Amino acid sequence: MNILSVITAAYQPAADHLAAAFDSLQSQELPPGWAWEWVVQEDGDGGAARDLMPDRENVRYGWNRHLGAALTRNLALARASGSLIKNLDQDDILTPGVLRRDIEVLTTKPHIGWTTSRVLDLLPDGSTVGFEHDPDEGELPPGTVLDHWRTHNYRAPVHPTTICIRRSLAVALGGWMAVPGSEDTGLLIAANTLSTGYFHREVGLLYRKWPGQVTADAAHTHPAEWRDRMHLIEERAEALDRIWTTREAA
Repeated sequence: MNILSVITAAYQPAADHLAAAFDSLQSQELPPGWAWEWVVQEDGDGGAARDLMPDRENVRYGWNRHLGAALTRNLALARASGSLIKNLDQDDILTPGVLRRDIEVLTTKPHIGWTTSRVLDLLPDGSTVGFEHDPDEGELPPGTVLDHWRTHNYRAPVHPTTICIRRSLAVALGGWMAVPGSEDTGLLIAANTLSTGYFHREVGLLYRKWPGQVTADAAHTHPAEWRDRMHLIEERAEALDRIWTTREAA
């Protein structure tokens, strides 16, 4: 059986959010010969996520000392058994069919290293809001995400939290980038530097907007920290591009 590992970093999770994330996994229909596993890694030994986990063979719980989202995801990646790795934040919801679409692209197009999907913001009143400037359905050649990100105030054209990536590529890149925020952007930009991606125009994720989310905290966009981590993400992409270009030319 082929496995797609869905990775969730959990920190002081809300019971209803984690339950909704699990329900959205339960609704997925995968291609024949495929199954999913949910690898939940708790950031800190509070036990909150452990107490909320369903007792299922394909639900795997682990914990680590409080290290932040990037390192917590990477420790989950170490425990994951799937050849494909899908991110799912603890407060977000997968839409029906997204895992099947990810698998179909990555199994039929060997040159594709990762996929992303269209996102709708899920507001506290239950309404949703979309992004007006999503790219067209299809392939994202190497460098296109980086170029857009550079020229649009460090905003990627696709949402990094929706990434589904080949395990081999994720591990080669060091997993989620070890920065305090934007770790998913770091992975996305690095992946697009070395490989072609694919964008699904069909909505793949409901991105929950609520007061307690980490990205709503003012510290997430503190100017000095924001500048430094954007610089490091860009510098890593440039270094990867130089190494790859030199290797191909040799």
